[in-house]
Amino acid sequence: MVIAVGADVRLFKVGDRVAWAGFLGSYAEYAALPADRLVPVPRSVTDEQAAAAMLQGMTAHYLSHDTYPLKKGETALVHAAAGGVGLLLAQMAHHIGARVIATVSTDEKAKLARAAGADEVILYTQADFEAETKRLTGGKGVDVVYDSVGKTTFEKGLNVLRPRGMMVLFGGSSGPVPPFDLIALSQKGSLYVTRPTLGHYIATREELVARSSAVLGMIVTGKLQLRIEYTYPLTEAQRAHRDLEGRKTTGKLLLIP
Repeated sequence: MVIAVGADVRLFKVGDRVAWAGFLGSYAEYAALPADRLVPVPRSVTDEQAAAAMLQGMTAHYLSHDTYPLKKGETALVHAAAGGVGLLLAQMAHHIGARVIATVSTDEKAKLARAAGADEVILYTQADFEAETKRLTGGKGVDVVYDSVGKTTFEKGLNVLRPRGMMVLFGGSSGPVPPFDLIALSQKGSLYVTRPTLGHYIATREELVARSSAVLGMIVTGKLQLRIEYTYPLTEAQRAHRDLEGRKTTGKLLLIP
């Protein structure tokens, strides 16, 4: 909630509910932020929902609507589909009408991915996702791979793309992807590879407002379900990070000042 504004601020007033993403210093009770980087929160969206939706929701939105704009009938492979971005990305892809093939590590996470709209789920701890994806697509491959894992999945991900398909590498939870020879992209079917980041998809205020409004609007209409698995007191931020690192969580974690 806005408690004070600068002399030149016209976008917001004291008492307005606002949200943001991408600024350091948010692990605090108070934060000083540029007004043009804040967005209004709809009345029917709770503070917890807004906090949970901004970073990962806008990430899922730009991935599915801009980096590779999914179309009805296309097929996407979503890695880490039970994670914070993965669950939202699967829902958005499902509402677009795309077929979602999800990879997860456990049966529990497989249930979450299916509930989010995944059509098929591959437990990569029990099966080779490359072989399974090729089987599920009849050898044709997928239109796009959304990969937040990186090092351990990247090369096999290229192998499951259709000719002229796109690898969208937006994270590296298993480590950075090693350098590779670009000639491999032609050998595997004239593939595209991109390494996007949210900042470049909300660079202008107009795009920030449009993207955040789309995501928050999906929450209002019930098209986007948020999984807030744990909340921690701000004083236990270290424990929250340890749980993340230990892969003990799904969905979103919140720190409560």
